[in-house]
Amino acid sequence: MNDKPDITVLLEEHQNLIYKVVHSYCPDRQEQEDLIQEIMLQLIKGYERFDHRVKVTTWMYRVAFNVAISHYRKLQQRRKHLVAMPEKPVQIAAESSLPSDERVQQLHTFISELEPLNRALMIMYLDGNSHAEIAQALGISVSNVGTKIGRIKKILKEKFNQ
Repeated sequence: MNDKPDITVLLEEHQNLIYKVVHSYCPDRQEQEDLIQEIMLQLIKGYERFDHRVKVTTWMYRVAFNVAISHYRKLQQRRKHLVAMPEKPVQIAAESSLPSDERVQQLHTFISELEPLNRALMIMYLDGNSHAEIAQALGISVSNVGTKIGRIKKILKEKFNQ
């Protein structure tokens, strides 16, 4: 008998995890949809090889961050060759799940300006993950997680005080 939960159930239960990662790495709405699909595809493809000794959300973060960072790098390469287009005449309304508090929005803006690894680290940290879970998902040491969080907090505090 297979004790593994169905991947579709896991994707449904942890969809916010995927959305947080996508929103942090990809500001364009259409690109976000593509990135969500790619992350879900990679999670489905990799589920058979998933080591259930690891927390499922840690594994999902790792896959999501790897796909998002790869997508982000490809996007940066494409942008070098793009010609600026005029702004769209119609603005898409912000999702209701996005924070409305000005300071929280400011925090999200500051986090989006961080380097990709630091951005991933802060998303997981703010989501309540332990240093060990963050280290495992991002492939860095636990002590490095603590050091980086301390440095990022200092940077964010300075930005808030400006």
